[in-house]
Amino acid sequence: MAASKPGAPPRAWQRMLSGRRLDLIDPSPLDIEIEDIAHGLSRVARWNGQTSGAHAFSVAQHSLLVEAIVSTLSPDLDQRWRLAALLHDAPEYVVGDMISPFKAAIGYDYKAFENRLLAAIHLRFSLPARLAETTSRLIKRADRAAAFLEATQLAGFGQKEALTFFGRPAGLRVEANPTFFRLEGLAPERAKAAFLKKFRQLS
Repeated sequence: MAASKPGAPPRAWQRMLSGRRLDLIDPSPLDIEIEDIAHGLSRVARWNGQTSGAHAFSVAQHSLLVEAIVSTLSPDLDQRWRLAALLHDAPEYVVGDMISPFKAAIGYDYKAFENRLLAAIHLRFSLPARLAETTSRLIKRADRAAAFLEATQLAGFGQKEALTFFGRPAGLRVEANPTFFRLEGLAPERAKAAFLKKFRQLS
């Protein structure tokens, strides 16, 4: 990646495959495209790639899993909030999937940056910049449940260790949902296509 010219301010935007130029410091909803998000998330590995299988388990797949868990926990949930669940990690199409210990080391500034980008993504797709607390809690609950399932099936965690970090995925009947609870990494193009299909269903 080319450096800025000497004396010029550091470049703080990224060129997307769609042709959009996204300013990372002051992101505009007008520069956000779902194809860019799906493309990026399908190529970002969860768990820093430390998962079993021929392909990484991508953030696109994690997003689909979280949306499926949200729908299981709250079957009558409005489709807008299911869309918010699908997009809960959308900023990672730009910043990547930093593992929780690294986020903790960086501190609040990283979270504020991520939240600005997520707000712009929400506005682009007709969601409120900031979700209601009840919706946020539901998505966080599903996110932790997804992390537990990924940790134990793909990332080498034992059940006891995963319970310590993520808690038990309460309210989920794994045996009743064998398809999306049996996890495996997909090739990026398959993950991208699945993410876009779900997005179109919800939007």
